[in-house]
Amino acid sequence: MATTSSEEKACQRPTNKEHRLVNKTLRRLEKLHESCTDPRLGLRNSPPYLPELVPDTASALRRVWEPYRGLGALTGRAPGEDEAAYLRVHARNLLDKTDRALLLFKEGKEKMFEETSSYRLDLTKLSLLFSHMLWELKAVFPGDRYHGDAYKLTKTEARDFWRISFGNKCIVRWSSFAEKLRRVHPFQDGMETVALKSTVDLTCNDHVSVFEFDIFTRLFQPWRSLLRNWNQLAVTHPGYMAFITYDQAVSRLERNRHKPGSYIFRLSCTRMGQWAIGHVTGEGDIVQTIPENTPLYLALLLGHSQGCYLYPDGQDVNPDVSALNRPEHKAKVKVTREQYELYCQAGTSFQLCKICTEKDKDTRIEPCGHLVCRRCLDSWLKSSGHTCPYCRCDIEGTEAVDVAPYRPKHKKEKKENEEEEEEEVVVESAEDDDHEDIELVVKQMAALRKKAPERKVAQQ
Repeated sequence: MATTSSEEKACQRPTNKEHRLVNKTLRRLEKLHESCTDPRLGLRNSPPYLPELVPDTASALRRVWEPYRGLGALTGRAPGEDEAAYLRVHARNLLDKTDRALLLFKEGKEKMFEETSSYRLDLTKLSLLFSHMLWELKAVFPGDRYHGDAYKLTKTEARDFWRISFGNKCIVRWSSFAEKLRRVHPFQDGMETVALKSTVDLTCNDHVSVFEFDIFTRLFQPWRSLLRNWNQLAVTHPGYMAFITYDQAVSRLERNRHKPGSYIFRLSCTRMGQWAIGHVTGEGDIVQTIPENTPLYLALLLGHSQGCYLYPDGQDVNPDVSALNRPEHKAKVKVTREQYELYCQAGTSFQLCKICTEKDKDTRIEPCGHLVCRRCLDSWLKSSGHTCPYCRCDIEGTEAVDVAPYRPKHKKEKKENEEEEEEEVVVESAEDDDHEDIELVVKQMAALRKKAPERKVAQQ
């Protein structure tokens, strides 16, 4: 029996079954478009607007799949392994959500035309999912060509985490994502995991794409307190509204028009990765704004100081989010007397990064504990995979650190503080033996920096 090579496995063409799946999805989308353009439905032309979303989704799906069709499954372009995985997950999820929407029309019948019916509310939630899926497809296939393996996350720490954990993959199963994230940002099994999944998995397909992770980390920045921010802003804060549209936000605020300063916030469906905050003004008007590229807690603090964001969803108790505005915490690494003396003999200092010899060490690699500067680690990860530059162990995470230099004491001070010094907690570092690898690492880094301009010229 013939075997399939690893290269062939990585570039298998979509099967006839998968092409039939896409064709079926397109037919279902056409049927859904007919249903949601019924004049009796009276859908308001505000985002997310299904009569526009559905044909836009169908058009994007056709364009993305066109290169793989050719004259059939045997002649179309062969996608890479991760590209094929994303296509399959997206197509199946899109068909599932389309069938759910059609089922609402079938079961709801005349109730679908009642704006406040449960069937209409469920259709609105599905419209948000359609919007999220379309945004994601365009992000993974900009210009209708796959770029999921080159997607650049907005936040540096999030980018490092994804690259270290999943390489160039653009989509992973939720279970795999949760396992990796828990190592960096611990969270509990049970309800906390369920709540986190409902926030991260925007398209509700039991997978997490690099696009969805980018949105999550932008919404709940900064990285150092990512899950603490999420817990306070999306789990316990009464002002957070999940899966509501612009019109629904207005309706919600209408209830508190008599109470200026009432506010709610939600994920913007027109600018993914941004928050939309709505509030009742002193004149009783309802205003919704998007604080672009600003952490939500900062926007809420500023709005509170200006008298705008006082009563979350009309409630008198307004949670204090000022704790999220604390400066970044860095673990302390103390230099011992032995390390100080060793590095003095070598004519350098423990604090200095041994790769570039220009910047101080500020990053600890987990689990080995080796110390480098952030710039050198970023350069290393971009070119040499996901291993420590010193010991080559797999990097499972990084931690910001502050190296406190050893300061020799005079004899009198030494005698007075002898007991105190003995009680100081010293964070041991694996740096003691890095001199064995340093020459090789420096040479490799120098070669990478030399090649970088050459690659840039070649690309131009």
